[in-house]
Amino acid sequence: MWVFLGLFPHPPARSIGSGCGSCGGEAVTAEQGVFIRVGRRLLTTPAGAPGPCRVCRGKGRSYFCPSDKMFLSSSPETPRKKMISCRFVTMNLLSFESICIFLLSQALLVLGIQQIHVGQEMIGKISAAGQLMQCSASLDVLFLLDGSYSIGRGTFERSKHFAGKLCDALDIHPDRVRVGMIQFSSTPHLEFPLDSYLTKQEVKERIKRTVFRGGSTEIGRALKYILHKGFPGGRNASVPEVLIIISDGKSQGSTAMPAMQVKERHITVFAVGIKFPRWEELHVLASEPPERHLLFAGDADDAANGLYSTLSDPVCTATAPGCKVESHPCERRTLETVKELAGSYVCWRGSKQPNAVQASLCPFIRWKRVMIKHPSRCFRTVCPDPCDSQPCQNGGTCVPEGLDRYHCLCLLGYGGDIHCAAKLSLECSVDLLFLVDSSAGVTLEGFLRFKAFLKRFLQAVVGQDSPMSVGVAQYDDDVKIPIELSQHKDTFSLMKSIDALNFSGGRTLTGRALQYIAQHGFRSIPVFADVQDDLPHVVVLLTDSKSQDSVAEAAKYAKDQNLFLIGIGSSFMRAELTTVTGNPQQTIVYSDPQDLFNRMPELQRKICSVGNPEGCQAQSLDLAFAVDASSGVGPENFLHLRRFVRSSCLHFVINRDVTQIALVIYGSTAHTVFALDTHTSTSAVLQAIDQVPFLGDSASAGSALLHVYSDVMTVQKGARPGVNKVVVLLTNGGGMQDAAAQAQQLRHNGILVFVVVIGDTERDTLLRVAGSPTYLVHISSYEDLQYYQGLIIERICEEARSPVNLCKPNPCMNQGVCILGPGSYRCECHGWEGPHCETRALRGDSPRSPALPPRSHGQWSPRGLQHFSRALQHSKRQMDQRH
Repeated sequence: MWVFLGLFPHPPARSIGSGCGSCGGEAVTAEQGVFIRVGRRLLTTPAGAPGPCRVCRGKGRSYFCPSDKMFLSSSPETPRKKMISCRFVTMNLLSFESICIFLLSQALLVLGIQQIHVGQEMIGKISAAGQLMQCSASLDVLFLLDGSYSIGRGTFERSKHFAGKLCDALDIHPDRVRVGMIQFSSTPHLEFPLDSYLTKQEVKERIKRTVFRGGSTEIGRALKYILHKGFPGGRNASVPEVLIIISDGKSQGSTAMPAMQVKERHITVFAVGIKFPRWEELHVLASEPPERHLLFAGDADDAANGLYSTLSDPVCTATAPGCKVESHPCERRTLETVKELAGSYVCWRGSKQPNAVQASLCPFIRWKRVMIKHPSRCFRTVCPDPCDSQPCQNGGTCVPEGLDRYHCLCLLGYGGDIHCAAKLSLECSVDLLFLVDSSAGVTLEGFLRFKAFLKRFLQAVVGQDSPMSVGVAQYDDDVKIPIELSQHKDTFSLMKSIDALNFSGGRTLTGRALQYIAQHGFRSIPVFADVQDDLPHVVVLLTDSKSQDSVAEAAKYAKDQNLFLIGIGSSFMRAELTTVTGNPQQTIVYSDPQDLFNRMPELQRKICSVGNPEGCQAQSLDLAFAVDASSGVGPENFLHLRRFVRSSCLHFVINRDVTQIALVIYGSTAHTVFALDTHTSTSAVLQAIDQVPFLGDSASAGSALLHVYSDVMTVQKGARPGVNKVVVLLTNGGGMQDAAAQAQQLRHNGILVFVVVIGDTERDTLLRVAGSPTYLVHISSYEDLQYYQGLIIERICEEARSPVNLCKPNPCMNQGVCILGPGSYRCECHGWEGPHCETRALRGDSPRSPALPPRSHGQWSPRGLQHFSRALQHSKRQMDQRH
């Protein structure tokens, strides 16, 4: 589409005297003012001149309008006469807006040239089937591409692309499908015969190299060429012949007779419209029935589906099992330019009389582009959608992948399997009561958010075999328990009751609510006379408003009644929630409304941690803390770090078989406070932590990590082969520039590096050290460090449960090579001997160490290694005592 916008500046006005001497013609009077053109000059009356204007006649007869807000318009009155009129025009920015809208509408028109009247889901199925269809029969296919000027270069490129897309579904081979191409405009031109290229890739590459030729649109002449020459390089009608014409149908000559003759030779003709096609002419070209042989190249997948749907029964191989050809109502549209009467305007009719100019009303005709509709039927292959059976549960969205595969996009809290089963599950037996803030402080929006959270969480964790009973209470000035414990036996009725909860909007009396729940919340549990209910009682408080009464005494009373309290609220509620629960580990805070839903797995873990510490339990772990004791931290903040390490150790079972803990402090150099094998009890570790001194030097995190690698996480220092290993780096972010390489060395040897940073520092540097955002915790202040302890321990324990590479880090000493076996490993020693190459090989009859086995290539399982590790440590202590 071309849009021409001409802005013609008005020349300087020039007055015309009454005698018209300036133009050399006679002066005549007209009822309306006009411009007068003489040669290349423009003459006009002065602006705003009163009275009738004058018109001059020279040797020629020319008329001009009296205002720069008018333009000339001529309309044919008779084949030899034209009526001349002046029309007003206004140019402003709206004109440009109209042009832009016109350009956009023209682009959108292409999408509406052919429309199948089906839903979006069916259109997706048609497109998917079109991408999967194949034709492997013996077949000669000849493309007839329109290369005329009415198509243009851009549309010609789209035609080539469409032809290439059709070839994707053809099994091109000398014995199966052959493809050729003719480009036509004023004359037909053979681009390549059917026997030139014998593979799909060769054909598509040759189509891409086809050059636009240009010329008039002579479809009839191209068809006569085929009638005379046949299919060049074809197999002489011994196999079915298919002619695919890609054109806009605007032929300069007649096409009816040659089209009929082509079809009489049993050539199947598909007419594919491109750009803005004339469907009436393409209808003449297509084989019968035309509904099955007319296509539009604007949607390549749909057109491919239509073509192969038509060919599938008589020519191509059968479609995939379960697929079938269906008829759908559709509509094809032709863009035509039509004229319409816009109105009548004053015009002047020329006269041969020297002193006569006649004014009259003349019709004004304008042209506009309209869509002419052609209702029809479209035949398309539709295959069974793997999502038709709605395999995704719990609100999951099914996304098809071809004809027989799909995947489910699951809501948060689901994804336990491929069908969005509940990802969370409460495998613990508890009596669970949710206490929901319904006061004015949380607002109606916050209350509805809590309800949505409740529904999603309980849908995920409550199943038919759930071992827990659930109740819901809400409070403001008063406390109500609309859903009693064990009231509902199925999820559906529970969800219905939660939907029925109403916002009340009173004062926020959290303390009163806690005391009421402690007294009355768990009395509704059905208890038989001879059976005592001994399940843990868990209360989950959902609030986002500061309490208007005291919560400390009420929370203490609730805990005295053996209630386990968990608090959930936004970050500004952290302090009050910690007061309620009595433990930061039982507090869950969220940063924004969406983050609340991300906390569902954390809530599930906390509910099931009742009566159990949150440590790694029976998981074996070698854990080292590397603590920044430099002047950048300062002595007061160092005490926060020391307290954090101390309280973290309380969550682990510390002994030789479960968790071993080492502590390293560092400034410019690193120092081992105690190694992994130094302390075998929690009390000994806590006592050693209390004695850790502050260094006050400059910080070098790189030297600390190198020290951990070479002097802490080694077999000689008590590290156990076959046990996961974690280093927790506590720092203010100083001295991190040299730490990335050392951290990568630790990770390469199977040791996780967990970075905890307090304060402001460059995140990119921290990420290089941590290796992943999962193992980086950035905390704003030392006071907030305690609130992240649960998260850090949780991730450490996830690492403790991951598979172990027995050879990372290398358990073999003295450059021994670790060789993995099935569930075990062995050390290959050079000049040394023993299971870990720990003893220098002696010649002759020199005695060996009594604690070491005689062979140097034994295989060791993780359990045997732990016993050996203890024996090795015992031998070392005996040798130290002798010295």
